[in-house]
Amino acid sequence: MDSFLLDSIRNRAGAAVLGVLLLAWGCSVAGAQETKPASADGKGAAKDKDREAEKEAPLPADAHVAQSIQLDGKPLHYTVTVGALPVNDKGKKIGEVVFTAYTVEGEDRPVTFALNGGPGAASVFLNLGAIGPKHIEFGDEGDSPSDPAKLIDNPGTWLDFTDLVFVDPVGTGFSRSLVPADETKKQFYSTEADIHYLSRIIYDWLVKNGRMGSRKYFVGESYGGYRGPRITHYLQTQLGVALNGVVLVSPYLNPALDESRDVSPVPWMLTLPSITAAHLEREHKLTPEAMAPVIAYTRGEYAADLLKGRSDPEATPRIVKRVTEMTGLEEEFVRRAGGRLEIGAYLREVFRESGKIGSVYDSNVTGWDPFPYAPEQRTNDPMLESIIAPTTMGMVDFVTRVVGWKPEAHYNTLSREVNSQWDGDSPALRIGAVPDLRQAVAADPKLRVLITHGWNDLSCPFMGSVLTVDQMPVMGDPARVAVAEYPGGHMFYSRPGSQAALRKDVRAMFAKH
Repeated sequence: MDSFLLDSIRNRAGAAVLGVLLLAWGCSVAGAQETKPASADGKGAAKDKDREAEKEAPLPADAHVAQSIQLDGKPLHYTVTVGALPVNDKGKKIGEVVFTAYTVEGEDRPVTFALNGGPGAASVFLNLGAIGPKHIEFGDEGDSPSDPAKLIDNPGTWLDFTDLVFVDPVGTGFSRSLVPADETKKQFYSTEADIHYLSRIIYDWLVKNGRMGSRKYFVGESYGGYRGPRITHYLQTQLGVALNGVVLVSPYLNPALDESRDVSPVPWMLTLPSITAAHLEREHKLTPEAMAPVIAYTRGEYAADLLKGRSDPEATPRIVKRVTEMTGLEEEFVRRAGGRLEIGAYLREVFRESGKIGSVYDSNVTGWDPFPYAPEQRTNDPMLESIIAPTTMGMVDFVTRVVGWKPEAHYNTLSREVNSQWDGDSPALRIGAVPDLRQAVAADPKLRVLITHGWNDLSCPFMGSVLTVDQMPVMGDPARVAVAEYPGGHMFYSRPGSQAALRKDVRAMFAKH
């Protein structure tokens, strides 16, 4: 769920409270640490922070446990390792990054590094939600945060065809900074520094475990999907490590796509297909065949009529008629919007009669609206609210009790502190990850990229990736950079059928190397 920053969610979903796109999804939100008032020159606060860092209890040594699951009717035996790698700057350790690795005995095993997003999200969502060997139910309609966080064997795991290393960026999970707050922001909570130190963590894990010769892959969800192309290109050109493939799950690739909505048709082209997909799903009619004419209309007649504006008096009535038919919304609502469906207004309108509100991550996942008569949404996203507890309880229990790695620290599934301090206005972030995606693919004729989305996702709509990839040069085999869509939303893998389809598509990509 994880897609992006607080301001992005507020603007796109109309929420007035925390709406961090996870995934990343989801969160046990850790409050910002209290700090003492700084002295006039700021040195007092810095010294206090230094003393606090020195008093941090050391993280435990790496812990290992042997486990097994039943996969496709057969036992799969593996080792879980939880540990930490240092982040160094000029010979000084400034942070510690915690990882959870699943490895299987055997030669020529690929290894895949996994990151969620936020920024501020731990990797638990990909781990216990999507591709790790164990699974917790969360993120679907009807799931309750008070349900037992029971780990079960995951039929959608990728572990039978690749080892998996889940990485928690500093400030998430148990990973932590060892420097004062101002230095932490500079070294860890900024767009460029984030790419650089996480790339080094991947490099260091490969060296530590003797895996530099393995085939190497990356999977990133949401803001992790922004990280993916940039880490791939940085590893490739700065650290000398070439990845074989990249999987982007509901990625935040191209931040500028939804800008200039008073003139550009693109922002409305992004949302219409996903809103239509959600309606088709409620009608039990959602199929790729049903979505093909929706996509064709969106990039054809819809875009053309939006551009015509008042130059053609019949353009807007045509849009309103067609959009009403496609989405199942009331004609008056569509007419007032001019066929331009704003996300926040839609999420409140579609379930208004039932007193519920849809999630920006999947509008068919709903929750009660505690403020139904307010002019704007006053509650956090219903899906985001419901996944905090199960992911936190499940991961903490697994790490501390099952694996036996017990740090004296609090686990941050999604950190408000990290997200609120992020440099969301940095030029690098606004440019997006597409330039690095293009350059990484151009530099390596064997690199393959699979971009995956849920049809219903309005936080990172699939149409954005479709339009983005269609504007890329082919550079050899057109299938080297592919977009795939599945039923569901931002965390489409919460649907068993979509999770199985993702596993099948990724396994096919791995088999090409």
